Amino acid sequence: MEIEYRRILEAVGENPDREGLLDTPKRASKAMMFLTQGYRQSLDEIVNGALFATTNNEMVIVRDIELFSMCEHHILPFFGRAHVGYIPNGKVLGLSKIPRIVDLFARRLQIQEQLTKQIGDCIQGVTDAKGVAVVIEARHMCSMMRGVQKQNSSMTTSMMEGRFRDDPRTRQEFLTLIKN
Repeated sequence: MEIEYRRILEAVGENPDREGLLDTPKRASKAMMFLTQGYRQSLDEIVNGALFATTNNEMVIVRDIELFSMCEHHILPFFGRAHVGYIPNGKVLGLSKIPRIVDLFARRLQIQEQLTKQIGDCIQGVTDAKGVAVVIEARHMCSMMRGVQKQNSSMTTSMMEGRFRDDPRTRQEFLTLIKN
C-alpha cells in the first residue's frame, strides 16, 4: 500500500522524496488500515457473549454515537452520529456493544444507506428483538469538498423493523426520544 501511495503522490505532481512527504506513504497506509479496520473485525469478537436475559420489554436506545466512515464512491470521509433503538425479546445487549457494532460497519468503504441497514440487521440478528430502529445523520466530504460543494448539507437515513415499522406510536416515541 505504501508503494501505491507513493505513486499517487507522484501522479498529483508531488515529489515523494521531499522532506515533508518522506514518510507520508507509510503514514497514509497506516491511516487507511485504521480507517478500514471493520474488515478485520468479527461480530463474535465484538459481542463477546455480552447478551443478557431480561424481562424488560421496553425500548432501549443508545443515541448520539459518533461515527466516521469512508464513502465507497470517492474514498472520502463521512461523519456524524447514529441513534440505535430496539425492543428486547428476552435479551439485552451490553451497552458498549452497540457503539462497537456501529464502528464495525462504519470502518468499511460504503454508503450511508447501506451502513444504516447493516447496523439494524446486525442488532436484530444478535438480539432477536421485537423491533429495531436506526437513524444516521451524517455530513459527507464528497459533497462538501468536491462536486456540489455544499458545506452545510447533511444526510439522514433510517431503518425501522418490527414494532418500529408496524406501530406508528412506537416509531414516534423513538423519533421523539432521539431529538436533541
